[in-house]
Formats: sequence, structure tokens, C-alpha cells
Amino acid sequence: MGRLKELRKYVDQELEQMSDAGKRTGAIAHLYGVSLAAAMLAKKRGLDPELASMSAMLHDLHAYKSGSYEDHAHKGAELAREILGTLGLTTAEETETICSAIFHHDDKQVVDSPMDELLKDADVIHHCMNDVSKAVKDKEMARYESICREFGMA
Repeated sequence: MGRLKELRKYVDQELEQMSDAGKRTGAIAHLYGVSLAAAMLAKKRGLDPELASMSAMLHDLHAYKSGSYEDHAHKGAELAREILGTLGLTTAEETETICSAIFHHDDKQVVDSPMDELLKDADVIHHCMNDVSKAVKDKEMARYESICREFGMA
């Protein structure tokens, strides 16, 4: 089984424990949607699509498991480190790359490493494109407009 498939199996099992079916469906849609966007961005930007997808699959898992978004990016990076260590799917360097992206993904107005930026952008793509009837959040507007220019949608 491939690394991403194995990680998705683990994440699916974690999400199955959510008692609220609506929240569970939303969590699945978000993690898989961000994972797809991350893979596409990685391919376009010359980064590793598998690591990008793995980062995306884990980026909000702490929030879904705990029911809280308080400091979820930092706590999510800690959880991702534990999960990746337990599953043994990544090298130490790959784990650092994934955990850094998760740690920084909520800092949408700050510029970090290329993989960190990729996860932020993939998250914004899903936030803004999953339901186009919703207004783009102020804190995501500049990033969303930049992504649209990158993809020739401006």
C-alpha cells in the first residue's frame, strides 16, 4: 500500500469516530479537497505532490478530533508528528516538512517555506472554491487573488 493511501486509511478511521455525521462529512470533504488542491499545486510548483497531500490530510485533524480550532495549527503539527512516528511512513526530514506546513497553515498573511505556502494556498482554495456562494474571508483575500492570478483566473 502506498504511503498516502495508508495515511488516508488512518485518517478515515479517526474521522469515523466523529459522532456528528454532518461534521464528519464536512471534515472528510475538507481534508480530501485540500489534499487534491495540494497535489495539484505541488505538481505546478515543482514540489513533492505526495508530501503535499500528506500534509493536507493531517492539517486539521487535531481540530476535528478535539472539536476545537484553538491553536489548532500548532497542536495539529504535534499530532501529525505523533501519527507519522507511529505509522513510520516518512523520513525525519519529510516529517519536519509536513509538520512545518501544518504548524504554519493558519498564518495566511505571513510568508513561510514553499511547502508551508503550498498548504496555506491549498486550504484557501478549498475554503473559497468549495462553496463559491460564500464571500472570501478578508484574511484570505490577498492569497486567493494571488492563486487566481497563478492559475490565469484573474
